[in-house]
Amino acid sequence: MSSGTSNIRRLVFSAMLAALACICTMVIQIPVPATGGYINLGDSIVLLCAWYIGGVYGAAAAGIGTMLADMLSGYAIYAPATFVIKACMALAAWAIFRKFHSHRGQYLGAVAAALIMMTGYLLYESLILGLGLGAFAAIPANLIQGFTGCVGGVVLSLLMEKNAFLRNMLHTGRS
Repeated sequence: MSSGTSNIRRLVFSAMLAALACICTMVIQIPVPATGGYINLGDSIVLLCAWYIGGVYGAAAAGIGTMLADMLSGYAIYAPATFVIKACMALAAWAIFRKFHSHRGQYLGAVAAALIMMTGYLLYESLILGLGLGAFAAIPANLIQGFTGCVGGVVLSLLMEKNAFLRNMLHTGRS
């Protein structure tokens, strides 16, 4: 496969995962009254963006997809933070996976991503949204979302690896 075809394939796959991240973030939203945010399933797809696309493309797909979900769901105040936080989550999970290139790397990357999410939203809600110490009230909800994202991402990845078509298609980003 030529380099041009590989780049187009990566771009198309990035767009597909960005759309999936948007949908999974919007499908189930459990409001967190303490901060005005919500728990969702999008972090599982953020991890898939990291592990199957990686680098800048994976970070862009994760950030754009989840940011769009915020904008379309009436949480536009979170959109800038979501873009940065989810992109950073994907970059960290990708870098750790790339270092270990194993399931252990996926697990460690997922935990690092969850910690980035919790810290990022805590800082955003505390400093930018002006909640101060009140932002700490969201920690239990962010722990649930982080755990759900880790488990969901790992389970989806394992299921995808079992499908021959998906396995061959997905490994274009694991470089």
